[in-house]
Amino acid sequence: MEQQATYLDRSDTHVLVIDDDDRIRDLLSRYLGRAGYRVSSAKNAADARAKMAGIEYDLLIVDVMMPGEDGVSLVADLRGYSDIPVILLTALGDPAHRIRGLKAGADDYLPKPFEPEELLLRMDAIFRRTGRKTVSDKISFGELVYDLKQSVLTRRGEVVRLTTSETTLLDLLARQGGGTVSRYVLSENVNGESERAVDVQMTRLRRKLEENPSEPCYLLTVRGKGYRLVAEPESEH
Repeated sequence: MEQQATYLDRSDTHVLVIDDDDRIRDLLSRYLGRAGYRVSSAKNAADARAKMAGIEYDLLIVDVMMPGEDGVSLVADLRGYSDIPVILLTALGDPAHRIRGLKAGADDYLPKPFEPEELLLRMDAIFRRTGRKTVSDKISFGELVYDLKQSVLTRRGEVVRLTTSETTLLDLLARQGGGTVSRYVLSENVNGESERAVDVQMTRLRRKLEENPSEPCYLLTVRGKGYRLVAEPESEH
């Protein structure tokens, strides 16, 4: 029997970025926020410890070279009582430094400079590997069922034809488990189209999903942010 696939739900996943560089904290907070994650930041290890004392996070992104306690020491101490996933960031490219970080208990290691998209992919991979924050491979809304594994939409068993752009948009929304996806992220994933063009595509997609597109029940607009898909996991029979 084929094992049911699951996909990452970023909508309720809280990430803590720990870096003494204001620019990097701001960049990652904005980028990961646009990708659907909840993001907080800390300027050093002491600040991070204070925040972690009151909030449970799902993943830490930790700079290695920080004033005071460095990132590797922080991770090594955390591993004494927590298995929270950690990605280390550092400008030190020597393999010995990477090995030190991984031996301390980091799950992954990314040298600076890096592309934010690569960090995002590494985060998603860690969550899939650990089985955290996942959603079903099939979701249903009304008479419609969307198969994330096959990227196929059906209504009462009949395939609903979608354009490539419509499939991409629906797939992005479906993988968020009901979370909001920003217009920026959607536009970046649809051939670099403008956010206005995404709005047009969403209007067309609504005509295929909604009984009354002017009063949608499933594909909802989140004012000032983006869109979200209201759906439920498809039960197995």
